[in-house]
Amino acid sequence: MEAKTLGSATPRKPVLSVSARKIKDNAADWHNLILKWETLNDAGFAIANNIANTKISLLSKDEAELESGSPACDGNAERRPPGYSAELEALCEELQATVAGLTKIQVKMEKLSSTTKGICELEKYHYGEDGRGAPLFHTWPTARFYEVAQQLSAMYQEELLLKRTIVGELAHTADRGLALTYLSLWLHQPCVRSDSKLLLESMLLETGHRAL
Repeated sequence: MEAKTLGSATPRKPVLSVSARKIKDNAADWHNLILKWETLNDAGFAIANNIANTKISLLSKDEAELESGSPACDGNAERRPPGYSAELEALCEELQATVAGLTKIQVKMEKLSSTTKGICELEKYHYGEDGRGAPLFHTWPTARFYEVAQQLSAMYQEELLLKRTIVGELAHTADRGLALTYLSLWLHQPCVRSDSKLLLESMLLETGHRAL
């Protein structure tokens, strides 16, 4: 049996360089990590909302018992502080676990940024300060991928710090308006700027994950 000749094989797409392949994989990882972050953020908001509602309900109950001079209230006051319940404590632990999950995602984002920085430094070593002559994909110089990675990573790092503050304060506030403010901050993520989606989509477009 005659072997197939190379000339009869279907032409292959150009093989990406190691650097290009890594950057393309990183872009896909950014997309997946941000999707996971949004899923956890939604779950965390539901938990935070339950915490706020439970806290407000407990405080209202405590106020009603104090006004009525209920003996049960006097007995309970020795066993637990106002506004406390096992249910509230369990919800707070759930929210802390959610933030722990968000922290793991943000650490992975930092690693993606660090990897891209390493690729830039490798190119400088081989090609000098001006980098390679032709871009790895369409138009972006390699340094642009690092700039975008840095911007995204910084946004989510700031957002993570905000969420940690909310976790520490939400169950302790007795002010309904402040509780609603915390909930709004959690949901709308002010530290993740509106251009984050554009940055991500531009990176996916540049690396071929989105069609031109």
